[in-house]
Amino acid sequence: MSDTLYGGRRFRTLNVLDEGVREGLAIEVDTSLPAERVIRVLEQVVAWRGRPQAIRLDNGPELIAERFMTWCAERGIALWYIQPGKPDQNAFIERFNRTYRTEVLNAYVFESLEQVREITEEWLQSYNEERPHDALAGLPPATYRANLEARSSPLAVSP
Repeated sequence: MSDTLYGGRRFRTLNVLDEGVREGLAIEVDTSLPAERVIRVLEQVVAWRGRPQAIRLDNGPELIAERFMTWCAERGIALWYIQPGKPDQNAFIERFNRTYRTEVLNAYVFESLEQVREITEEWLQSYNEERPHDALAGLPPATYRANLEARSSPLAVSP
């Protein structure tokens, strides 16, 4: 996504979403988000949440860069590119992006990248931990994920 600060400086966001639980994993904000930056963000996400089997993404230059594709291949991460002009093939992130655009990017006049980052961080925490989602039985994504993890954890049994 992209937007503009009050003074006219453009910035971009890289939004990472766990489709399974609708949880926003990262929103990186800066004036440029090249492949190396995308890799750095994904390395942080992988360290926190584990390696995904696949990533669904559009055809942005940073996402089709050889360095990015090599990084994914080395880790056994499949890349599922959507067809150009077919955002409906990436519906979960498009819905997330629309909500982020409406509630953050369009709701504020930002004076600095730091201000965008701070408001985004607060919004993402609220989105993940407080906001109920109809598709998740009315639970926030973090709660839904915790419930799934609790159900799939092996039982501890002692004599």
